[in-house]
Amino acid sequence: MPILCSTLFGAVDAIAQTASAPANLVEQGRRIYLEGIDGTGNPLQGVRADNARLVGAQAACVNCHKRSGMGSVEGDILIQPITGNYLFNPDKFQLATMDPRTGKKFNLTHAAYTEESLALAITSGVNNSGRKMHPLMPNYPIDKSDMAALSAYLKELSKEWSPGVSKDNIRLATVITPEVEGVRRKAFVDTLQKAVMQKNGSTLTSQNKKGRRHMISAAEMVLGTERTWTLDIWELQGAPETWGAQLEEKYKAQPVFALLSGLSNSTWEPIQNFCENTQVPCWFPSSSLPPATESFYSLYYSRGVNLEADVLAKYLSGNKKPKRVVQIRRDDIIANEAAKRLNTSLAAVGITSEDRVFKAKADEPISIQQVTNGLTSDDVTVFWLRRTDLTELGKSTPPPVKAVYFSAEMAGGEQGIPSSWQSITHLIYPYELPDKRQSNLTNFHAWQTMKKLPLIDEPLQAEAFFAVEFLTETLAEMLDNIYRDYLIERSENMLSRNEAIKSEQQVRERVMWSKTGSTAKQQGTSIYPHLGLGVNQHFASKGAYIVGFTKEGKLMADSDWIVP
Repeated sequence: MPILCSTLFGAVDAIAQTASAPANLVEQGRRIYLEGIDGTGNPLQGVRADNARLVGAQAACVNCHKRSGMGSVEGDILIQPITGNYLFNPDKFQLATMDPRTGKKFNLTHAAYTEESLALAITSGVNNSGRKMHPLMPNYPIDKSDMAALSAYLKELSKEWSPGVSKDNIRLATVITPEVEGVRRKAFVDTLQKAVMQKNGSTLTSQNKKGRRHMISAAEMVLGTERTWTLDIWELQGAPETWGAQLEEKYKAQPVFALLSGLSNSTWEPIQNFCENTQVPCWFPSSSLPPATESFYSLYYSRGVNLEADVLAKYLSGNKKPKRVVQIRRDDIIANEAAKRLNTSLAAVGITSEDRVFKAKADEPISIQQVTNGLTSDDVTVFWLRRTDLTELGKSTPPPVKAVYFSAEMAGGEQGIPSSWQSITHLIYPYELPDKRQSNLTNFHAWQTMKKLPLIDEPLQAEAFFAVEFLTETLAEMLDNIYRDYLIERSENMLSRNEAIKSEQQVRERVMWSKTGSTAKQQGTSIYPHLGLGVNQHFASKGAYIVGFTKEGKLMADSDWIVP
């Protein structure tokens, strides 16, 4: 793996152009660093100590030093920051946490590089102390023009804080799309605002040195790098094709560092496209339909209803295959995409499917009897319905089928399933099972009770709370290196470790403070059983259960955790 190291995305956000380097020279350096293309348009060449040759994208610096230039961890190898601030500016104190497994290792200090010593390091693998660099560091036989271009790029890389960041504050926004029901919107906004308010109340800044604070990072406390947050609510209007322009207008009026959480009952694609175009991180929105297209700047809890469709297809193909699957769905973009995905997945394993659509108007109840007409005991029925549809469902007699499956993502969990339907109902369930979930969410429920927040939609409110908590912890580890690319990179290697550490910590605290000394096991701090990211992974939860109801109306698992 190259140590001065591929993606084809630009790094405009990480670069602050100055008069010190012509734009064309910086662009030439950008192509070397990110794409592995030299100044003549040919693939970059690199040779390791073992004579292994790297060419083009494989040789690009970004593979190890990352888009931000802040380095990474490869096994036991700490790959140091190589931005201009860290290479050429020894008089400016620079500190970065380097090992996400411990959070206690920092970058190594060194004398300032010069143009000559940097060229020697890149072409010959000898650092500015005269020592050979790690054997994995390739030597790059680049000419003076490419060396000058790469140096110019590094001097501008992550040179200034990203837009939306000041010495004491980070401005964020959350996006809400227009079709979200008023009750869910209020529950979401109240949860997010109260969580941010609590975070700010526990933050020490240069302007607020006497405030109560939480302990996230000793280095953060000593260096005084914690910042308060300002949260803007960006509510979109009209059709999805107009959302991009609305977001651009809001951003132009007030730039933000990142989009924190977010809520939609429709497509999220215009928001993701905005984030990619402006290089603004999109931090774990509550979206049932994240785009399938590749994205660097957007992080999601899961693939939403597309994941549920894949899980159900795998489950049905692994058991006795049904003769026919009948999908009954409302006529909206999420249900339509879910049904389309399931049709494709079922066809791949030889299962026939049929679609039935109802068009529910605001002033007309849906007719369940009409859309379930003709179903037989041989049919497996899948409903793609929202919680508001389930009320009408309870007024109808269940069809004479052996099994009915519902999307827990769309229904908001199991609470809305009518009791008269529970004996034949199964849920595609991307959340942790109830008993374990309550242990995982102990701190969230205690906070929610303390803040006197009604629990309207547990998955939604737990997701919003987690988004604030994890952003707080990730920014704390970034210290004063508040760059958007670096935020995404840190989240990729922090999430799994962070969940394990926090789970153990919360159990210890409960044991310490509980009179009963409860030692209930806890696997995470979210509503999901497994959250984890890796390099270029942007969906944190990868599977779901199939669950049913007991005679007492409690959930029980019909399957193990299924990862399609």
